[in-house]
Amino acid sequence: MSLSITAKSGVVSVAGEVDVSNADQLRSALDAQLESGSAELSVDLAQVPYIDSTGIGVLVGAAHRAAEKNVRFEVVRPQKNVERVLGLLGVSADLNVREA
Repeated sequence: MSLSITAKSGVVSVAGEVDVSNADQLRSALDAQLESGSAELSVDLAQVPYIDSTGIGVLVGAAHRAAEKNVRFEVVRPQKNVERVLGLLGVSADLNVREA
């Protein structure tokens, strides 16, 4: 499944499976939003049925870069299986995961 990313006004919406083959695409989109000067960055994962460790690493890295820039970072609307993996890996708090 291909990855589709749209970014608008501090919200990055992701659709498709995030894995090692396309994690750089997500990293670039998040970095561009962090450089835009917005005070917050939300990553909408409602359309992401699967994310591997590389994709999770991209999210955690973006969260840390956001914190360095005093940008509020959050992951919103993850599908249940993605939310479960984030919880099992212990990164939910770092990513400020919320359902809506």
